[in-house]
Amino acid sequence: MTDALIVGWGHTRFGRRDDMGIESLIHAAAREAIDHAGIDPGEIDAVWLGNYNNGLVPDGFIASMALNLDPAMRFKPATRVENACASGSAAVHSARTAIRAGDARVALVIGVEKMTGGDTRSATAALSGASYQPEEAGLSFPQVFALIAEAYFSRYGDHRRSLAEIAVKNHANAMNNPLAHLRKPLDVDTCLADESGNPVIAPPLRLTDCSPISDGAAAMIMVRDDAAADFPRAVGFRAAVQVNDLMPMSRRDLLAFEGPAEAFRRAFAEAGIDVRDLDFAEVHDCFTIAELLIYEAMGLAPPGRGRAALDDGLVAADGPLPVNLSGGLKAKGHPVGATGVSMHVIAARQLTGQSGAMQKPGAELGCVFNMGGTAVANYCSILEPRRAGR
Repeated sequence: MTDALIVGWGHTRFGRRDDMGIESLIHAAAREAIDHAGIDPGEIDAVWLGNYNNGLVPDGFIASMALNLDPAMRFKPATRVENACASGSAAVHSARTAIRAGDARVALVIGVEKMTGGDTRSATAALSGASYQPEEAGLSFPQVFALIAEAYFSRYGDHRRSLAEIAVKNHANAMNNPLAHLRKPLDVDTCLADESGNPVIAPPLRLTDCSPISDGAAAMIMVRDDAAADFPRAVGFRAAVQVNDLMPMSRRDLLAFEGPAEAFRRAFAEAGIDVRDLDFAEVHDCFTIAELLIYEAMGLAPPGRGRAALDDGLVAADGPLPVNLSGGLKAKGHPVGATGVSMHVIAARQLTGQSGAMQKPGAELGCVFNMGGTAVANYCSILEPRRAGR
């Protein structure tokens, strides 16, 4: 079957970008992706743009901003795609579906978010719209994941140190990522310290357990796989799975992370692999407790034993299956609509040996897991390098 290849990519620096508006971010990432792929903008058949934008900025109708990049893009179809914090992966998967269906040969995929235009309170309120309002209105996402952490501690014991070690790992990884928002090291004592420099956001979660409010964009050029010979570097999909779960937290066992676990199970089956076949993974660590639960959902450890992946060095940068070599959402940043595209860009760079100081030598199989809401919209991609004839 015809499939899609990722053949070019771009990525802005994440962080507080007072120097760039949302259109500038779109254009910077898209231009880099187009130039990297070595195509003419006129070759692009359609644009998919991932953006959450639930009141984060007033520029709500932004899909066609991409067309301002070049006169040759006028009249190209452009669609904004939204699925909470998985909006970026929703755009990636939508473009892939169009290519597989024969409706497009060349697609431009962009993920973008401008989150710092207002204050922290307004951004937090906007993001809370991704929860189930009939039951969960008034809860911020730090509070939601704090409830999950409290339940985990109640069932399996106090794991504050595990969460601290995840934060320390991801900040250390971000030191090798020049595009990361938080390029500063952490130590476990700082994460656990009861001091004003690391305030409690929602007990038991502290500031060091939470991803930052970030601006940024990432973009990719995707083409039909029969064009592989035209590109010096290409990355293909061994699997791409979307699993949506019920929204109300009251109807799910949140500690089982059932939606993520099902997405991983289906993706691994589609790819014909086991989790231990992966060379690296970029996963959705919006909060440190989320990464701990993802270890278990992936099958790296049984329920309640996620910290085993930390204890044996499995997920460390120099371990067999490093997780979040980019710094993850925790330190790279989490401009929500950009996150899923960013993860695919980071993975593509790893698989083509273009990750600089973040590079894992010989990486041949990577996993991307992007999550929207409280484990509601779950996207898992298994990626590998593709060469002519493969």
